[in-house]
Amino acid sequence: MKRLTLSLVCSALAAAVAFEATSLGTGTRFAAAGIIGLPSLVLMIISRRQLGTSFSVRPEARALVTTGLYSRIQHPMYLFLDLFLLALIIGSGWPILLLGWGILVVVQIIQARREEDMLAGTFGAYYETYKARTWF
Repeated sequence: MKRLTLSLVCSALAAAVAFEATSLGTGTRFAAAGIIGLPSLVLMIISRRQLGTSFSVRPEARALVTTGLYSRIQHPMYLFLDLFLLALIIGSGWPILLLGWGILVVVQIIQARREEDMLAGTFGAYYETYKARTWF
């Protein structure tokens, strides 16, 4: 429950910052979008590659990836996708898009919970140890 609350609070803060950023001048918006978006895109690609054959659209417990970005972040693909999309929203200057982003975040939280339940059921104490040492 603590991690869920933290996820929702961080998402709300990110959305608030993005909302304010959409009102900046075009050049500043594009700069902010690039500063947030490019590293997020690269890190999202890296996290996907680090997942390797464990990647699936539907939750499957093929292997527990605990190295690279996954050594500290349980769901880096979700995190960096969300940041990348926020960058696109900031760049577009259309704050209305934050509504769709918010729905996506809720769907991702539900999906992450399903994945965590499956991993806990498959890997038991090993997964709980991993989960305890990650930041979020």
